[in-house]
This record gives sequence, C-alpha cells and structure tokens, in this order.
Amino acid sequence: MGMDHKPLEKSYSHRFVEPRIVSVGTATPPTGYTQMEVLDHYRITDQGIRSVFLNSHIDQRFLSLPLREAGERPSVESQSELLAKHRVEGVRLAAEALHRCLAPINAAPSDVDLLCCVTSTGWLTPGLSALLVRDVGMRPDCGRLDVVGMGCNAGLNGLNPVTNWARANPGGLAVMICVEVCSAAYVFDGEMRSAVVNSLFGDGAAAVAVRCSDNDTVPAVTGYARHIITSAMDAMRYDWDERHGKFSFFLDPDVPYVVGAHAERVVDALLSRAALGRSDIAHWIVHPGGKKVIDAVRVNLELTHHDLRHTTEVLRSYGNVSSSSFLFAYQNLVDEGAARPGDRAVMMTMGPGSTIESALLTW
Repeated sequence: MGMDHKPLEKSYSHRFVEPRIVSVGTATPPTGYTQMEVLDHYRITDQGIRSVFLNSHIDQRFLSLPLREAGERPSVESQSELLAKHRVEGVRLAAEALHRCLAPINAAPSDVDLLCCVTSTGWLTPGLSALLVRDVGMRPDCGRLDVVGMGCNAGLNGLNPVTNWARANPGGLAVMICVEVCSAAYVFDGEMRSAVVNSLFGDGAAAVAVRCSDNDTVPAVTGYARHIITSAMDAMRYDWDERHGKFSFFLDPDVPYVVGAHAERVVDALLSRAALGRSDIAHWIVHPGGKKVIDAVRVNLELTHHDLRHTTEVLRSYGNVSSSSFLFAYQNLVDEGAARPGDRAVMMTMGPGSTIESALLTW
C-alpha cells in the first residue's frame, strides 16, 4: 500500500530539514553474461579483442542481446531495432527500479510529485518520464524532467535539480531514475574501437528517492561541484557512424588519465566549500568507468582499494552501467550498513564533455 498523498505545504518540526536520499533501488535484465559468454555469443575469435574482454576486471554484465541459432552469430540489429530495444527495456528496467526504490519507504508511484529520468542510450519523444507516468500508475500532474545525452556523469547532473526541487517543495517526493540499455548502443564490427566499448558497458537502471527530512540515518545532499575539461571535449562521444548507419560510442584511450589528472580539482573544490578535507570523508562512491579510470582516481586522490571497494564491486558484477553506475555503488554502501550519523561521503561521476561531477553527502 502506498502512503496517502501529502500536500506540499506539509509543516515540519523546529528541527532543520534538508533534501535527503531516503531510498534507492536498482534493476537489471534477467540474463547475466560472463565476458567469455559474450565472446562466444558473437563468435569473436580475434585474440586482441578477446584480450580486451578478458582483462577488463569484469566478471559479469547483464545484457539484452539478440538471440542466435546454434553455431551462428546473432543477426545484426538495425538502428530502429536498437531504438525499440531501448524503449521497451528502458521502461521495464525503470519501472522495476522505481518499485524497488519506493517499497522501503512505503510509497506508491502515485505518491511521486517529481520524476526525473536520465538516459544516454537511446532517443525517445515523448521521453521515458511520460511513458512511465502512463505505464506505472503515476499521477498525470506529476512534474517531469528528462535528462538525455549527457553520458555517464548525468546521474549527478539530474540529482542536482531534483534535490533543489525537494528543498523548494518540502513535503514533496522526488524520484530520479537513471536507465541505460547500453546493449542498444553496441556496434559489433570486429574493430578495436568498438571492442573497448562492447567489453565494458552493461544494462541497468537505478532509482533514488529524495525528500526533505530530519532523519539523519539517511544522507542529506549538502553540496555539488563540477568541472568540464573542454580540451578533451571529443574524448568520449556517442555519435553517428556512417559506415554502419547507426549511433556508436567512442572512448579515447587517454580518458583515464584525463579524468585522474582533474579529479583533485573537483573534489577539493567540493570539500573546501564545506571547510572539509579528504580525511573527513568516510565513504567514496565513484563511477566505475573502467579499471584504469578507477585506478587513476584512486592514485590521484590518494585513496585506498578499500575506499573504492563499492565502485570496484559494481565494475566486477555489472560492468559500467553508464549514468546509473554510481547508484549501484551507493546501493552497495547502503547494503553494507556502515554509514553512521555524522559520516560524510563523496559521490563522483565522469563522462562526455569531458566532465567530472561531484556531490557531498552528510548523515
């Protein structure tokens, strides 16, 4: 049963209230694949490409792959088929993540006052937010925001206006859903450029609920900082590939080093505004952009492997789930149960632009 819908003018006690992450939920396709299984599925024999897959530090990814006949490669999916996959799987994954997010706070879709949907793996008009309002029982007067095309950093780009809305509408419930059907953006052409992308990304969705609360067992979002590395604007792209007649990703091999070289600047700006240092941070939630990205961030921020255990675990178990990845890592932190009142955490995502986004959480 969902909660009765509360009016936005709900009054609070004298205790200070802030926008807080009150719940999170994740979802993946039903089928997981090891890297070897993906190679076998597409009958990839090139030893260089196989090496990229098998040395990715990824044990499993959840994917929506086309069926194949025994002994044959899967049929090549057209751009229209890939867009249809994004629409169908995106709505399904988003709805599942939404329900898993709302259940712990005894809320129903009809209780949501603002819905923000984030994606970069397909194009839809109307967007995912409108489709979800229709399909999962949300109120037709629910506020909506679609963040499209910002890439792996986009989750924090979306969380910023969501927390600002919650602050301006005390009593309101805001939900952000990051949903990425990365298998709807694959191009299997036997080239190393495509192999790097195809070896890394997985499908999944993550929903996060935000509302004003004085409950210090869940974290308040107390600050943001960001930096766009304009000199590396083309290092991460999702653009049209004329050869294949479809969109495809491009990742420059220098991305990890670009991100690592600028990580300190963003984190120090975030913490200085709160008069904090890195030693004040108990938890680190970093986007699992790949093993080299994680290592570059760890080295440049002088963190330990233990500090980034949640990030590394997401990469190992799900791959890079684009904009939803950092919320999978945050779910790991929640499940661990290690956060205590007074703790602080840094969230950091990175993506096209090249962009680094960060947020400060305080319990």
